[in-house]
Amino acid sequence: MKFLHTSDWHLGRSLCNHSLLDDQAHILHQIADCARQHQVDALVIAGDVYDRAVPPAAAVRLLNEFLNRMHELHIPVVIIPGNHDSADRLGFAATPLNGSGVHIIADYEQMQQPVVVHTQAGPLYFHGIPYTDPEQVRVFAQEPIAGYEQAHRYLLQRIADNKPADGVHVLICHCFVAGSLESESERPLAVGGADQVPADLFEGFSYVALGHLHGPQAFRQGRIRYSGSPLKYSFSEEKHNKGVLLVQIDHVGVATATALPLHPLHDVRTIEGKLDELIDAASADPNSEDYLLARLTDDHAILDPVGKLRAVYPNLLQMEKPRLYQDESQPVMAATRLRRDEFSLFCDFFEQVSGQTMTPAQSAAVKDVVDSVLKREA
Repeated sequence: MKFLHTSDWHLGRSLCNHSLLDDQAHILHQIADCARQHQVDALVIAGDVYDRAVPPAAAVRLLNEFLNRMHELHIPVVIIPGNHDSADRLGFAATPLNGSGVHIIADYEQMQQPVVVHTQAGPLYFHGIPYTDPEQVRVFAQEPIAGYEQAHRYLLQRIADNKPADGVHVLICHCFVAGSLESESERPLAVGGADQVPADLFEGFSYVALGHLHGPQAFRQGRIRYSGSPLKYSFSEEKHNKGVLLVQIDHVGVATATALPLHPLHDVRTIEGKLDELIDAASADPNSEDYLLARLTDDHAILDPVGKLRAVYPNLLQMEKPRLYQDESQPVMAATRLRRDEFSLFCDFFEQVSGQTMTPAQSAAVKDVVDSVLKREA
């Protein structure tokens, strides 16, 4: 038995206001190729299919194209909504779609019946828990559910009550397991750690396919895993190794997971150095079209550094200048400076831009210009 585990596609997402739809189409094509090449029995998407509850039309078309290809390959797809998805919209027409091999577990009623995939080694049961809000579970259960842990405990008990005795059982869940590592691009489920779910809740399954966190992570000897997102969605993820997981389960229900790397159209990375150094290095950089954050180490102001960098790094998305104005004891706009004369203010400006003071000859020339202008205005 083998299947692909992926999550957190965030279709329709942008990075620093730059659309990633072309990058997402490229990566979904690779995921489909992985499914075909490894002849998997199923493909699992553990939530956050879209980046927002009402996705753009282009993102919906992208998912439609992917599901059509899976249908052509006769590979069943099992999907749960994440906290970025609208469960109602993602789950539209879920029942008739079951017949075409697309299984969307979008509500707590559907959750109680597993998706069965018949493999040569026997039945493979997928149990899905849609993104769980404790208040929604409290309304559904008509019980005093308090917090994410209690909500998941209740839903897992409902699954256990309807769990077939035979076959291999896989759980799909979109949550924050206690002890996990976050990145900047995930939306918190709650504040103060209240959203955490202990890993020991997930007993009784050969494998637990998790979504929500963008970095691949494993618990309980690898039986519980986050696949991570297939693309880097923030500069905090630049060290992540992105891919999908090929999960194989043997005849006694022992699961192993192999990371299959994905290769993006554009990497997300940081370049650091002085402006002139970065510009000079661009000609020898084979990946100058990556999505870049430039961290300038110049200690003086520069005229239009973004424009100069984008001339050689067309996909520069963000720039930082951590060393500029590090000495805050004498801020440029302090009231004492604003009361100074025009010549003194220009001297300050020149020093900030060039990083050095004017020579006597430069000072004399500027003073002549300032005096001339002031006389004309008088």
